[in-house]
Amino acid sequence: MRIMRWLIVLGLVAAGGLYVMARPKPLSAAAVADLTGDPVHGEQVFWAAGCASCHMADKAEGAAQLVLSGGQRFPSDFGTFIAPNISQDPEHGIGNWTLLDLANAITRGVNPEGEHLYPALPYASYAKMQMQDVADLYAFLKTLPADPTPSQPHELGFPFNLRESLGLWKLMFLTDSWALPGNLTPTATRGRYIAEALAHCGECHTPRNLLGGLDTARWLGGAPNPSGDGKIPNITPGKLKWSAADIVQYLTTGFTPEFDSVGGHMAHVVENMARLPETDRQAVAEYLLAVPSVE
Repeated sequence: MRIMRWLIVLGLVAAGGLYVMARPKPLSAAAVADLTGDPVHGEQVFWAAGCASCHMADKAEGAAQLVLSGGQRFPSDFGTFIAPNISQDPEHGIGNWTLLDLANAITRGVNPEGEHLYPALPYASYAKMQMQDVADLYAFLKTLPADPTPSQPHELGFPFNLRESLGLWKLMFLTDSWALPGNLTPTATRGRYIAEALAHCGECHTPRNLLGGLDTARWLGGAPNPSGDGKIPNITPGKLKWSAADIVQYLTTGFTPEFDSVGGHMAHVVENMARLPETDRQAVAEYLLAVPSVE
């Protein structure tokens, strides 16, 4: 009986430890203290980060892409995620959020209520964002319209509908380390920041393990399409075999060196990249050519 009691005590201690370790870990107010956002630069961050691509209404075009009413559906192995309303509506959007609220959501995966957010929001990539860029993005979002469309709940079955488990997922996969570490040229360093943090290229182009974490040993080596339709390509140098000029041309026009045209969700990525300065597209190209090849 004494052994059994000790096992129960140890079990409770272990459970308590896991609970503490898995609790949301928001930023302190000091992380954004005294930051003033620049909405002009924030627009560049907005397009680079692909905010409209996921949060605009399905098939929105033109100015309607800036009405971030949500509703697009994103199937995955864990269920279907439905993009929420992130417009400036104070009730159904994020109009009442502070800068700290936004920073916690996109870099820590924690909402203003202190709950874990699902990593369908690519905060595992955005965790590398500079806080000044978050402040600039916040300032730009404040210039966009409000929309009263209610957000829809995700369609997830047990156990994936238990947000508490996401704390353990974060312990394993939420990091601000670079997938391509080491010293790079200034241009490639800028490209790394855009590709790994803002544009979160690895979220689609890198395969995942059984727990949904990115397999960084095969960084950008291609992955199954979560929709079940085809495969997202390997974009490492040994497979792609494009020059820097080819990559810049593709990210500007959507045409490959073989004169194929971009399609699917990547069309939005190209639209976003084409809005950035050409020096940023050149930086992404230099970064991609520095990534180790995955065969």
